[in-house]
Parts: sequence; structure tokens; C-alpha cells
Amino acid sequence: MDREQWGSRWGFVLAAVGSAIGLGNIWRFPYVAYKNGGGAFLIPYIFALLTTGLSFVALEFVIGKKYRGSAPLSYFRINRHMEFVGWWQFAISFVIMTYYAVILGWALSYIGFSSTLAWGKNTKDFLFNSYLNVLPNASVSNFGGVVWRALIPLLVVWLVTLAISFRGVKKGIEKVSKIAIPALVSLFLIFVIRAVTLPGSSLGLNAFFQPQWNQFLNPEIWKAAYSQIFYSLSLAMGIMITYSSYLPEKTDTTNNAFIAAFSNSGFELLAGFGIFAALGFMATNSGVAVKDLAAGGIGLAFVVLPQIINQLPFPQFFGVVFFVCLLIAGITSLISLVEVCVSAAIEKFGWSRHRSVMIIGGLATLVSVAYTTRGGMYLLDVVDNFVNGFGVLPSAVFEIVLILWAFHQMKPLMEEANRYSQIRLGNYFKISLGLITPVMLVVILISSLITNITTVYGGYPSNFVGLFGWGMVILMLVFAVLIPHMPWKCNTSLTQKEEEK
Repeated sequence: MDREQWGSRWGFVLAAVGSAIGLGNIWRFPYVAYKNGGGAFLIPYIFALLTTGLSFVALEFVIGKKYRGSAPLSYFRINRHMEFVGWWQFAISFVIMTYYAVILGWALSYIGFSSTLAWGKNTKDFLFNSYLNVLPNASVSNFGGVVWRALIPLLVVWLVTLAISFRGVKKGIEKVSKIAIPALVSLFLIFVIRAVTLPGSSLGLNAFFQPQWNQFLNPEIWKAAYSQIFYSLSLAMGIMITYSSYLPEKTDTTNNAFIAAFSNSGFELLAGFGIFAALGFMATNSGVAVKDLAAGGIGLAFVVLPQIINQLPFPQFFGVVFFVCLLIAGITSLISLVEVCVSAAIEKFGWSRHRSVMIIGGLATLVSVAYTTRGGMYLLDVVDNFVNGFGVLPSAVFEIVLILWAFHQMKPLMEEANRYSQIRLGNYFKISLGLITPVMLVVILISSLITNITTVYGGYPSNFVGLFGWGMVILMLVFAVLIPHMPWKCNTSLTQKEEEK
């Protein structure tokens, strides 16, 4: 079976950028930067980008292009004992996409709500009570019924996403990315330009960029910077390896990695401008401090931003623009998560693309329904915390340690990258990826582990966190260890070119 290929270099780059630019760029980065020193945070952030972001993306791009397979198959071709890392990343992508799609369903609903400002003045009450009808407390035994207002848009999101995946890499993912990413940037620029020209916007921008130098040496700021770069670029989830596996042989992977990484960070800074300019406008109108309005995540997107939109001239228009941006950013990321799983299933089980999309997409959709129940918000919060903290980070540590230290792939991967790249990898790559990155990842992982062991996450019941937090991590680990014992249905040998080396 001939492997699919991207139709053009920019098709691949836009797809990679689309995967990296997601909900976290819009609703996580601005708040993380503000909370961790404002302008002072940008220094460790840029340092993390230069020492981890660029190198890690370059690593995953060259792995995919060299070994020409999904994440599990690429790792298998490096060394068969590494296959479990690929299935660990498969599990991460699958779990994340089951709840990521639910949030996109909310964004789809809010596009409709924007046309009439249906959320009213009390946007928090509207989200939690009127729209999602969230239960007062989390419980293992009581999830309440399915909220149809959340389920129907979820099904629409899945239908669109799976239809794109169904059409394949060139006709589906690449075609959509070429339209979606320019549209996203154009629409978001409209929102940002309007935000920075509002009365009081400078108040928000000062809060965002004002350096708090007394926090500069705080280790938490540096941990936050590395975490943001890591999660934002979709690293150690199998995405970049899978996407780059569809590249032609003579491709400049390092240059493409730099373009993708810098584009992602550029969009994050753009989001910071827009969000905090809007917060400054609201603070001026409401007579409160920006710090009292600043929020991240779901609270920012579905509570604070609707409040700001209420006060804008032509609120319906800007409401639609913002939530369309949120939806586009999320859809391009969701597509990439699906592709990680579909690509692996095609090669491991010998399924056709259509069958893989139907089975994996159908299963993911069924699991997603759990998040549309009245207790789904609590489930989403716990699963998201544990799959990111104890799924992605260990995956990255295993990936680096095994590839670079255990199986000594640093030199051959650098040679492969440098064969066709304008930007040559050298000592900088060795130090940043072989030393700085693993040290920072281990520090972040240990810190997160201590926090989650000594306290019960989110104040939820301990059995709820144990079952859906730690239990999910254990289930993912068992899956990753068992699947490698199954035989490959595709050709798992190296290409003739590699065997001759």
C-alpha cells in the first residue's frame, strides 16, 4: 500500500500549524502569561521556545519523515521495544479528543447564542445552569442525564471532523487547513484590532506586558513557560510524527519545524493582545481592576468574553467572530488527534482508512457523550488534568530518553535532518534536546506528581479523582503495554534505503 503524501509543502506546514494552534492558544496562554509575571514571563517563554519548542518539533518532524509511519510504527522501526511509546501517545490523543470535541460543541452553540446574545448579563449562570445544567457536586454514582443542548452540537462537530478525516491527508486535512488557517488568522485579527482600539484597552495591555521582575527568578514561572510551550505545540502526542510521515523524502524538516513553532507562538502573542485589550475595556467600563476579571480556560471563553462582547458596539458580530475563531482553532487540532489514531490503526490492524475512521471515530463519539451529562464538566476537568500531567509529560520523557540516550539516535536523526535542511542541527540541538529539555520535563513532572499526591485535585471527592484521574492514567498505560504484543498487518521492516545504511 502506497503511503499518502501532502500535496505541497505549505499544505503540511498549515496542517502542523493548525494542530498546534488550538483552544490553549486563545484561552490558556494569555492568562498563564499574566499570572506568571506578565512581561517578565515572556523571557522564560522565549527561552523555552528556543531550547525545547524548536528542537522537539524538529525531532518529531525528522522521525516521521525518516521512518515513514504512524507514531507506533515509527518508534517500532527505531527499536521494537519503543513501540509502547507510540501506543501511549495513541491513548493520549484518543482520550483528549473525546472531551476536546465537547468543548467545540459548546463553541458551536455559542455562535448561535451570539446572534441574539442569549447568554444575557449573568453569563456564568447561563453557562452552568441554563445551558449545561451542571450538577451541584461531582459524584461517581450520579452523572445526571444527558444534556441535549450539548449533545447535538457535539454530534455535528464529530460529523464534520470525521468527514474531513474520511477524505484522507491531501483531499481532506490539507485542503481544509489551507482554508481554515488563513480564515482563522484573518478573523482573529478583526477581533484583536477592534479590541486594541477600544477605550481602556491600554489598561489591559499594561497588565499583560508589565514586567513583574520580582517573580522572574521564581521556579514556578519557568515551569509554567516550559509547560505552555510543550502543550501548545502538541508535542509527544504522536501528531507531529504522524503528519511528517506523509512528507516526500527530500523535505527540509528543520526549516518547517521553525516555521510551525514560531507561527504558533506568534498566534499566542496575538491572542494575548486581543484578550487583554478586551479585559482592559471591560475593566474600564465596570470600574474594577483587570486582575479581578482575568481568567483562563472555560471561564475566559464562555463566561468573561461573553460579558465583554455584551459591552461592545455591534456585539452580535464580534460574538460570532470570536466563537467562529474558537471553533476553527479547535477543529484543526481535533483533526490532528484523530489522524494519530487512524494512521496507527491502518498500519497495525490492516484496516482501510474508511474503516479506521468509522471505528475510532464512532468509539470516540460514544465516549464523548459522557461529557455531555450534567456531571460531564467535572469529568472533563479531572480527565484533562491527569491526561496532560501524567500522560503527555511521561510520554515526552520516554521519547527523549529512549531515542537519544538508550538507542543512540541523536547522530542518525541529525544527519537525516541536515541532508535536506537549510538550517543545520548541531551542538545547539544536542544540548537543548539532550540535556535542557529532559531536565525541565522531569522537574515539571515531579512537581505535578507531588502536588496531586499530597492534595486531591480540584477539591473533588477522592474516589472521583481516583477513578477518573488516576484510573484513566492506569488504563492508558495498560493499553500501551498490551497492544505491542499484537502483530503488525503492514510491512514493519525498514525501507531498502535504510537497510543499506
